[in-house]
Amino acid sequence: MKNNQKMPRSELPEWLNLQCKAKDMGHLHLRDLANDQERHRALTVKVGPFFLDISKQKLDVDALKKLISLAEAVELPNAIKSLIGGDIVNNTEGRPALHSALRLPVDAKLIINGEDVVPEVHQSLARIRQIVERVHSRQWRGFSGRAITDVVNIGVGGSDLGPFMACQALNEFVPTEASQLKIHFVSSIDGTQVSDLLGTLKPETTLFIVSSKSFTTIDTLSNAHTAMQWMLKSVGDKSLILAHHFIGVSTQPQKMAAWGIPENNQVLFWEWVGGRFSLWSGIGLPIALKIGMANFEAMLAGAHFIDNEFSQKPLAENLPVLLGLIGVWNATFLDIRAHSVLPYDGRLKFFPSYLSQLEMESNGKSVDKQGNRLNYSTCPVLWGEVGPNAQHAFYQLLHQGTQPVSCDFIAPIKRYTGTIYSKEAEKSLQVQHQLALANCLAQSRVLMLGDASTDSDENTPNFKRYQGNQPSTTLLLDELSPFTLGGLVALYEHKVFVMSVIWDINPFDQWGVELGKKIADKMTNALANGEGIAGFDASTCGLLDLVRQAERSVS
Repeated sequence: MKNNQKMPRSELPEWLNLQCKAKDMGHLHLRDLANDQERHRALTVKVGPFFLDISKQKLDVDALKKLISLAEAVELPNAIKSLIGGDIVNNTEGRPALHSALRLPVDAKLIINGEDVVPEVHQSLARIRQIVERVHSRQWRGFSGRAITDVVNIGVGGSDLGPFMACQALNEFVPTEASQLKIHFVSSIDGTQVSDLLGTLKPETTLFIVSSKSFTTIDTLSNAHTAMQWMLKSVGDKSLILAHHFIGVSTQPQKMAAWGIPENNQVLFWEWVGGRFSLWSGIGLPIALKIGMANFEAMLAGAHFIDNEFSQKPLAENLPVLLGLIGVWNATFLDIRAHSVLPYDGRLKFFPSYLSQLEMESNGKSVDKQGNRLNYSTCPVLWGEVGPNAQHAFYQLLHQGTQPVSCDFIAPIKRYTGTIYSKEAEKSLQVQHQLALANCLAQSRVLMLGDASTDSDENTPNFKRYQGNQPSTTLLLDELSPFTLGGLVALYEHKVFVMSVIWDINPFDQWGVELGKKIADKMTNALANGEGIAGFDASTCGLLDLVRQAERSVS
């Protein structure tokens, strides 16, 4: 087996077996598999509040067994143990990837380089708790002595997408003490968001969270600088502003201090936390401010529940493993290069956007861990939208387009029970939720069966026909809560890792992103003073010249 590990993935016998299996399955239509009750039972799993149905995927039990054989051949169980145990799994940067450690309970132990990291994790959580309690109790005061009413999170990528998604998803879980507090997010480098937002806020009652792992990200620091200049118009004492109106969240205390953020206003996390995996750390401070510390800790508990499932369950019963294997089956063996995530709950509107970074930044790679070019497809293009909205938009392509697309349908079973609404309003809202669930189940059925699910016959014109045969997974939650949202995010985090192990790629670096930062710096100098233009291509030179001419005409 260890010799197999050194062999290119696509030369493994288990890989070749799957290629043959995929070729055989390609001749089938999903309708040929749809009524096999034993297959359905074998391809559904219930774990805690999560129910996974992969029986609408284009595979049979034999194909799943072959996928599990491939996972065993590449030693996925050992890889999972290495990830959770803190081994170096980010080989290009020489680091572990310990986002699961951020969810460990206080009485757990995890020794890394001779030190238990759990006390540090809980010290950081204690700092978050202290800030949350001060803000919620109205004891965090601005420069004029008035309590904070608005918090602005300044970040980008993982410092924005995760916290923003969670705050939107859990809006109904805001505790009474936080009901008057407003949480805002700024990420756009062009200044649009920050300029529009600042016009609605009062300097004396606004608190800024500057979130950046490296504390060098130009997008974030530019917005933070604009926020500082806005504050200075109201009070000229910069040290007073920094003490009362700015919190820094980063792995770099020295850089936060150099920017001026006092030590008491710093929340630290660690290099072994990847940006897109960081909402469980101090990056999640706006989530805790929004929903309260008890609910934030419930999110951590939900994620830890999935961590335990991932590390302890057999591969055939392991939710993240099953999701990951299906992802590989579709993208690599069935050559389905597009994937859509479709939550049927408006609270999860921004979950697909969050996943687009989590999956594509992690697994959008074309070389293996040894630096060799891959000869197979890895991460598909991922996008999505709230299901009912998507039905009136891009579902047209799903139903009648020319390309295969795999889908994830996500929905809570229960909603609007024990709400603050009247009984009549609650009943009406529950009816609406039933409509959303009905649409969720109906759409996945039509994508699978096509015309076989409608009243079409041989006389139906082609423009009203539906081919079907589009594979999908359905993931149902008992209900959406901080616990199940935490579990849902962890489920997809681990799915990403499973796919990366099968593909033999590193999901924890992002050198393409780093390249973007470097070339943007060069272009900034070129726009400012023409530096380096001689080495650019004709199109870029022409565009730079056009922009610089326009700027000169304005000045």
